[in-house]
Amino acid sequence: MLRLPASLTRKLEQLFPKSAERNRFVVDVLTTALEQYNQQGAEEEVMVGGTLHLFTDGGSRGNPGQAAIGIVLVDPTQGRVIREHYERIGIETNNVAEYRALIEGLKIAKHYHPNRLLCHLDSELIVKQLNGEYQVKMPTLQAFVEEIRELSADFPEVAFKHIPRGDNFRADSLVNRALDAHPSPKYERA
Repeated sequence: MLRLPASLTRKLEQLFPKSAERNRFVVDVLTTALEQYNQQGAEEEVMVGGTLHLFTDGGSRGNPGQAAIGIVLVDPTQGRVIREHYERIGIETNNVAEYRALIEGLKIAKHYHPNRLLCHLDSELIVKQLNGEYQVKMPTLQAFVEEIRELSADFPEVAFKHIPRGDNFRADSLVNRALDAHPSPKYERA
């Protein structure tokens, strides 16, 4: 039996007045955390080389709103998914979620040492910003661009390619899975 600190119990009771909802939330959070722990614990640094395809997506329900990222790393020669990752990232805009998904995806791909990494995004704006076709006017987004450039330097070759949303269905479904797993609590007005 898991015993939570009193302060956390009080906060959960405020967010979820019904004990069944509260218990479901705690179970969902722990299940997700254990899945991610097992996934990270089992991850080994593998020498893959060759070309890998990175599909990333970020989204928010509301703009800004509850946001999440989804990442799928694929080895095209074997036709298999090497790694999937998804997580909620709090309250963010769609563009911030897209950038954060790519940043996390680059960090994951680095463990597999590809000679060439093709990054597929369904955000045309972000692809054009990263490829230098559009300027990044918002300072908050500029920081993400700089981080992506630093991470990209760890790969012999990186390319950013825009794809239609329908071709990014795996990463998109991971975003939705993260958002659906823990929906925002509904607050009642006093």
